[in-house]
Amino acid sequence: QVRLVESGGGLVQAGGSLRVSCAASGSIFSINTMGWYRQAPGKQRELVATITRGGSTNYADSVKGRFTISRDNAKNTVHLQMNSLKPEDTAVYYCNARGVVTVELSTRDYWGQGTQVTVSS
Repeated sequence: QVRLVESGGGLVQAGGSLRVSCAASGSIFSINTMGWYRQAPGKQRELVATITRGGSTNYADSVKGRFTISRDNAKNTVHLQMNSLKPEDTAVYYCNARGVVTVELSTRDYWGQGTQVTVSS
């Protein structure tokens, strides 16, 4: 059983910073890509940022220059440092792990339960 658990969301004023983290646990052998997605009320879930096992990153245009994604392969964790936050960044942020290979040699994707980030104006 593989679980993704997010932490670090909360309420912050516009211009402020927050760091959200995600820890993957279970019988994990390796994880290909880890990332963050977000879903605001009434909107579809959208990509925020992803990072491959080798460290290649991809960001949504709306967060480039403000957000930084990082991961620790040994700990199966991924972090998202969010700076210069805007009210439009308000959403539930979901951790995603793609290509999770377990010690039983199965491969699938997983989602966390989400953490709320609210940016007040």
